[in-house]
This record gives sequence, C-alpha cells and structure tokens, in this order.
Amino acid sequence: MRNSIIMALMAAAVLPVAAQAQSNAEVRHDRRDVRQEQRELQDARRHGSAQDVREERRDVRDARQELREDRHDRDRAWGRDDWRGGRDRNPNVYARGNWNAPFRYTPFRAGLRIAPTYYGSRYVIADPWRYRLPAAGWGRTWVRHYNDVVLVDTRRGIVIDVIRGFYR
Repeated sequence: MRNSIIMALMAAAVLPVAAQAQSNAEVRHDRRDVRQEQRELQDARRHGSAQDVREERRDVRDARQELREDRHDRDRAWGRDDWRGGRDRNPNVYARGNWNAPFRYTPFRAGLRIAPTYYGSRYVIADPWRYRLPAAGWGRTWVRHYNDVVLVDTRRGIVIDVIRGFYR
C-alpha cells in the first residue's frame, strides 16, 4: 500500500513536467482540430438539430481552449532562475572566457540610469534563449557587464534587472 502511494505521488510530480513539453507540431495539430470542429459546426447548422448545434459549439470552444493552452505552453516565458539548471549542466556555455570591457566594473542595481556605452551593441546578448534568460521584451535588451547580466531599458537607459555572477 505504501509503495503504491509513493508511486502515485512520484507520477503526479512528473506528469505536469511532461505535459509542458509542447511543440509546434502539436499546435499545428490543434489548429487542424479547430478547423475541423468549425466545419462540423457549419454542417450541424445546415443539417442538424438545435442540440447538434449546441454540441458542436461546445466542441469548437473546447478545441480553441486546447489550442490556447498548447500555445501558452509552447511560448512559455523562461522564469528568472531557469538559467541556473542550464549552467550546472553546461558550464562551458556560461564560462567567463577572455572577456573584459574597456571600463572598470561597477555593480549596477535596478532603477539606476546608465550611459549608452554600457549597453552598446558590443555587449548585447543576442541569444538570451540560449542562456535560458527571460525574454527581454520590446525596447529592452540583456547585456553583459563583466560576470553579470543586466536587463536594460534601451529607450531610457534604466537598469531593470541584474543577475550577478551569471558567468563563471
């Protein structure tokens, strides 16, 4: 009895993680399902009863909900600390390397206004997804500042977020 309870708890912990692994193929499949359900709704409107139309509307609503959920899972924004596991598994990607800026290190904090030289194109992290950083958003960019990573509002020069010791 105890073993079965432990196995059920382990399965419950693993199941949500497996359900999050959505792909573009699954989203395409859901789009096809929505189109198919819409065709069936049109057929029910032409040839079916009121009950058939209600059932088909419910099916279309369910198919659209499934598509929304799969899109959300596929496009899930990385959380602030999702990079930590990746750094532990792939230390070479996060290696400091032979990198130095032409200015001395200044510890930035959120809310501070910085000069454009600190977030120039030379320091921009062009592929933040590679490091599992959260999406920067419009008008913002992730930049490297020595071993730190800084999220900067490029329109105003305001530091939004700082992750210290990102690179080893």
